Amino acid sequence: MKDRKDIDIKYTWDLEKIYSSILDFNKDYELVKNKINELFKYEKKMTDNSDNFYNTIKLSFEIERIIDKLSVYTSLSFDLDTSNNEMQELSERVSNLRSEYSKNSYFIVPSILKLDRKTIDKYMEEVPKLKEYEVSINEIYRYKDHTLSDEEEKLLSSIGKIVGNCYDTYELFKDCDMTFDNIIDEDGKEVELNNSTYSLYIESKDRKVRENAFKSLYKEYKKYANTFASLISTNMKELSTLAKIEKYNSAIEMSLFRDDVSIDVYNNLIDSVHNHIDYIYDYYKLKKDIMGLDEFHLYDIYVPMQKDYDKKYEYEEGKKTILKVLEVFGDEYINKVKEALDSRWIDVYPTKAKRTGGYSGGSYDTYPYILLNYQDKYNDMSTLIHEMGHSMHSYYSRTYNDYQNSEYRIFVAEVASTVNELLLSHYMIEHSNSKEEKLSILNNLMELYRATIFRQTMFAEFEKKISNMIDNEEVLTSDKLSNMYYDLNKFYFGDSVVVDDDIRYEWERIPHFYYDFYVYKYATGLSAATYIVKNILNGKEGAVDSYIEFLKCGGRLSPLESLKVAGVDLADKKVVDSALEEFKNILDMYKENM
Repeated sequence: MKDRKDIDIKYTWDLEKIYSSILDFNKDYELVKNKINELFKYEKKMTDNSDNFYNTIKLSFEIERIIDKLSVYTSLSFDLDTSNNEMQELSERVSNLRSEYSKNSYFIVPSILKLDRKTIDKYMEEVPKLKEYEVSINEIYRYKDHTLSDEEEKLLSSIGKIVGNCYDTYELFKDCDMTFDNIIDEDGKEVELNNSTYSLYIESKDRKVRENAFKSLYKEYKKYANTFASLISTNMKELSTLAKIEKYNSAIEMSLFRDDVSIDVYNNLIDSVHNHIDYIYDYYKLKKDIMGLDEFHLYDIYVPMQKDYDKKYEYEEGKKTILKVLEVFGDEYINKVKEALDSRWIDVYPTKAKRTGGYSGGSYDTYPYILLNYQDKYNDMSTLIHEMGHSMHSYYSRTYNDYQNSEYRIFVAEVASTVNELLLSHYMIEHSNSKEEKLSILNNLMELYRATIFRQTMFAEFEKKISNMIDNEEVLTSDKLSNMYYDLNKFYFGDSVVVDDDIRYEWERIPHFYYDFYVYKYATGLSAATYIVKNILNGKEGAVDSYIEFLKCGGRLSPLESLKVAGVDLADKKVVDSALEEFKNILDMYKENM
């Protein structure tokens, strides 16, 4: 692991573009403090007239914008050196600043919701510049029917600290209090098994290692089934109760409302996967045959179908490849990608104390920076183009929208990145002369669809079932949860896979089950990206232009409406159906290249 001083500067972030010195940082910090004090002066008079209404909203977004910039600077700096105490202190200062802003701006949303629509429209006529904030005001106003009286909201707020803690309890218990039997690894050494190392051993080439890891893990989880059942039940009861209090029909509806997504999208996903479940059955049958197993168990699922392919993809070669792949998006897109590659948007290599993994980050007033830990593997090149998708989405969103409309919703956050990742895979399959490389990429693609659509939809269906049970005031016991989860596994894996009894306890270790209805977004995101990519690769007229327009939407449109700009209607089952058909095509392609 190299020190940062040993890395060529061109492969590192240029954070001086954000703040050239701590003095500049402190200027913005003090500016925000003054603006926060100024904002609080509007507490009692925000809705007195149109000027006060406009000035309050304008000032609040000015504050948020600068805090975003301060926060990005400290978080990026810290991620380059997680031992940097100075940046930890700066980060804490920014966190305190954000808390102070939150405390002094509490009145804004309630004040808007107290107004009737006619008054807001009147204010917009009197102060035309207020229309610049219409999308944000409308988003707040969308919650009007789900907003309680002042006293009720105050009461609801007062219990906020004791609601929503199930996930934290789950994490603490899982990571700190559970212990597992040691197992013997591939080299015959006794090694520690825990929730982190399990993912390594379940992919072991040695079947005995996989089996022992699987059985050891779930033997321990079985002991605590009642505890985890209590946590999930409590979480779902909290969500169901809050939904009723806030006048939603169900907890799922309340969760989806935040993204302005219809329950039909959730249900259509499950229906489509059910209708095409035979595709994943075929995949498991093929995998069983290739591995030459008489019985194909759940602990065999995660082993690649072919031997490791260890070709190196050095960073400079990766840059050239992704530029070729992304040429399809036209001059503005590709020129901005070149700028990203050449102007230090990217921190490329792992160094001592640097954060692991990869991401795209930034704010309205910074580059959409990319963090990598590039080590010359195919996955590293794939991560580069994936994160570039995020950054280009951010570039277009921020360039073509004012600050208040510049952030796209989490529901569509993975679409652009996955579009890029899929385009890279198709490009590499088409241009590779190596059978092994093609099979490796096709295998990775099939695993992407298996894990992101089939597996996450199974999770989404499980969540829906337990939510409905709570809404119907049924008791969630560990036996009910385990039996229901086991039956779902039987359906989603089919007859080619031995569904081991131990899997009935897997629900205990899935983190998403301890908060609310997120997993379906993984599946809909990949489905939307697949639909877009198929249109582009098939040369559909206007496909590229409509996709670029989607990237420009930012937060101006709801997630579903912005996807419609790209030609994707998630309310229509054909989108998910198309993704599942693509999975089948990839499976057939794999068979042809064997």
